[in-house]
Amino acid sequence: MLETKGSAVNATSEVHPWHCKGWSGGWTTLSGGTIQVEEPATGDLLAEVGRASTQDVRRAARAARAAQHGWIALPYQERGASFRRAATLVESRAALIRDWIVRETGAVKLKAQFEITSVVHLLHEAAAVQTQPRGLVLPADGGSLSLARRVPHGVVGVITPFNFPFILTGRAILPALAMGNAVVLKPDPRTPVSGGLLLASIFAEAGLPEDLLHVLPGDVEAGEALVADPDIAMISFTGSTAVGRKIGSLAGGHLKKVALELGGKNALIILDDADLDRAVSNGAWASWLHQGQICMSAGRHLVHKSLAEAYAERMAEKARALPVGNPFTEEVALGPLINRVQLERVRRIVDDSIAAGARLLAGGPGQGNFFNPTVLDRVTPEMPAFREEIFGPVVSITAFEDDEQAVRLANDTEYGLSAGILSPSIERAKRIADQLNVGLLHINDQTVHDDGTMPMGGFGASGNGSRHGGPANWDEFTQWQWMTIKEKPPLYPL
Repeated sequence: MLETKGSAVNATSEVHPWHCKGWSGGWTTLSGGTIQVEEPATGDLLAEVGRASTQDVRRAARAARAAQHGWIALPYQERGASFRRAATLVESRAALIRDWIVRETGAVKLKAQFEITSVVHLLHEAAAVQTQPRGLVLPADGGSLSLARRVPHGVVGVITPFNFPFILTGRAILPALAMGNAVVLKPDPRTPVSGGLLLASIFAEAGLPEDLLHVLPGDVEAGEALVADPDIAMISFTGSTAVGRKIGSLAGGHLKKVALELGGKNALIILDDADLDRAVSNGAWASWLHQGQICMSAGRHLVHKSLAEAYAERMAEKARALPVGNPFTEEVALGPLINRVQLERVRRIVDDSIAAGARLLAGGPGQGNFFNPTVLDRVTPEMPAFREEIFGPVVSITAFEDDEQAVRLANDTEYGLSAGILSPSIERAKRIADQLNVGLLHINDQTVHDDGTMPMGGFGASGNGSRHGGPANWDEFTQWQWMTIKEKPPLYPL
């Protein structure tokens, strides 16, 4: 039985600049009151930050729009220097940032360090963007000049989730700023420090112009105000499909561009010629990393019937051996789920699937917000464990008879984010891959990958065709403008 331990350090014993505040033209008292941030592993109070109201969002958007004109007018070397200075500051404060990520999200230290390293990479990428070409010279007759150039939207509103708050915030706000936009950010109220306030502090020291970045922790009221505000031209949202549908609908009503990176019910396909040891290693990582609270987690392990029983037994052995506990005070493989609401959701999906005939081989809920690594075998497409995004540490195993059935099962979902295929036969795996409706596809690897230089996004209920990362950032955070230049105005025959 898991025993939770009190944390060794009380984060509230220090006076942080964001105490009861947000970032909007400096550390500012917000008019919506405050938000108390709890540590998922212990229930301890980590921080108390400001809560943004509709009025706070309106003031921030107006100020951001005014600041954006000055930002895009700066010499590109100065814009790039801001990102490079911020990267140096993130590296120098890595231990502090890591502790906030661990304590706010319940992450193990390895996962927290990955977020930090990724944001440093994204900051250098944002600096490099400043020297990239921003348009094309088009064909033109009569000595005129015809140009197509990429121009910023103006102000981008960003709404980010709790699970990877540092990197998912960085993945949106850094390219938005790099392309010349101002940003108003609403981080998830469960992770406002690692999801935005730390970056606000870093950018303030790095010399980012005032009012270019606003960080407004808040709830549904602030989110809706962000989407509806007339000074915000684009919305970037990462989170659940249910909330994404509402944001997409509201943004569409205001004729705003919206980038939606949503949930997934991802398939890891293990063919009959796969190496069992490597398959188990990949499957464990894909479903139990960060307690399965990743949009790319393997929600369905589709295993050839000749390997399914051995795979399930080996996975259950691994589940029983993995330590679960407070990642801030213990060396563990899994930490807590973000809160009790999420734990009850995972419990409901597991219990309902067992009632429908699935076999529980290992795992289940522990004390507090902890859910042990879980293995469900004999899962069928009618069960919740096959249909619903669990966002918890659950391996759901479904056997298939041949490659055609594997494809049918993998595509039997409204989602279309990520898939992995394990087989020494690349040709065979490629034939399967060509039939899968997903935005991310990995042959001989599992489903969880993230890299700031690749286009991240999905099909169907996993997104709206938008992508974050690398060349896709130009598509999302700028728009085309056609410009012609003539030496003198022509005379028209009218």
